Amino acid sequence: MPLRAGIVGLPNVGKSTLFNALSQAGAASANYPFCTIEPNIGMVLVPDARLQQIAEVTGSPKITPTTVEFVDIAGLVAGASTGEGLGNQFLSHIREVDAIIHVVRCFVDDKVTHIAETIDPERDIEIIETELMLKDLESIERRVEKTEKMAKGGDVKDRQEQKFLERLLAHVSGGIPVRRLERTDEEQIWLRALSLLSVKPVLFAANVGEDDLSEGNEYVDRVRAVAREEGARVVVVSAELEAQLTELDEDESVSFLEDMGIDEAGLDRLIHAVYDLLSLITFFTSGPKESRAWTVKSGTMAQDAAGEIHTDFARGFIRAETIKFEKFLDLGGEVGAREAGAMRSEGKDYIVQDGDVILFRFNV
Repeated sequence: MPLRAGIVGLPNVGKSTLFNALSQAGAASANYPFCTIEPNIGMVLVPDARLQQIAEVTGSPKITPTTVEFVDIAGLVAGASTGEGLGNQFLSHIREVDAIIHVVRCFVDDKVTHIAETIDPERDIEIIETELMLKDLESIERRVEKTEKMAKGGDVKDRQEQKFLERLLAHVSGGIPVRRLERTDEEQIWLRALSLLSVKPVLFAANVGEDDLSEGNEYVDRVRAVAREEGARVVVVSAELEAQLTELDEDESVSFLEDMGIDEAGLDRLIHAVYDLLSLITFFTSGPKESRAWTVKSGTMAQDAAGEIHTDFARGFIRAETIKFEKFLDLGGEVGAREAGAMRSEGKDYIVQDGDVILFRFNV
């Protein structure tokens, strides 16, 4: 399954506009709450200049970038955890993603209504976080009740879990998201079984008007202050501008951004930030037919990376012949790297590094 990032926020903050620009999937976008009901899903190509460079060295006619899946989730409102605004349905969609992109409105436009009538980033962020935590409290309380009964049997593991759950309950009851709770590896297993919402890593997308894209504004500064407390990252984007850029060809888009003094599109920055948020890295395969980028979690071993290509590669794994991206370019590809002794033969426990160009050897 591809890794998923869910786009969340209050109604009318620019979620669907941003999603449309990301995926060019044509999700409905309109100036009224709950325009999005069912989540829209789009596979988004991860921009990576290295792939084109590798393909040029190899002479590959086909290039296949790696992808991240984005999910446009309907706007949440206060009371969502109790079903307000179809909240239970929307919250269940968040449960299915790996990370959260929290879009925060940081622009003033009288033509675009705000559900609370005023622009207040801290309040808007708190509404979403509170609803996620209230829903988590329901799940934790149910598990506490069940574990208390089990712990009466005297099992040490049950008592340890009960103690952890009580600490977890106090933490969330204090208004602190689960993601900020320190836990051991064993506690992480108990936590994963709960499928909580506020445990998911978060990235704030501060949605500004075009004029504020390069410098930001006071609202962006307020989002950054909240993000610092969370240990989270903020990406400043203009959803409307990004939507316009998707209608231009690549040269026109680059020229437009240069005229604005911007060296990278907001969407590219957002995609890369999500990639980092999910602790993802890219490795490459390249041959006369195709050069391709692959996504794995940081810390993935060679045999598991081979399985991302095909289960047979993992099952019959012999070795991974790896070349660092820079060496691949400098030495003119696989043949030059092999002759220079820059191609390394690695076993199944080798930790794949970002930028590795890999040839997997396996038995059928």
